[in-house]
Amino acid sequence: SSAASDVYKRQVIQTLTLIFQFGISMLVPIFLCSILGVWLGNLTGINWLMIPFFFMGALAGFTNIYKTVRKLYRQEEKKENHVKKD
Repeated sequence: SSAASDVYKRQVIQTLTLIFQFGISMLVPIFLCSILGVWLGNLTGINWLMIPFFFMGALAGFTNIYKTVRKLYRQEEKKENHVKKD
């Protein structure tokens, strides 16, 4: 019972860590690109420049999440294939 509980706790922690990582992977590029857009907008006098930079940050965030999910999926696939061969 204790071993099963430990495995469950570890899975919960791994899942929460993954969710936190997805959040950071999404927010950091959006924040940095938005700040860059505001700064460039103030520098050039083009106030709407933040908008395309925001979307560039969102695209970068989605790309980060996609790459992470693809990597995790491949790792799970390798684990399953390894278990099947044994």
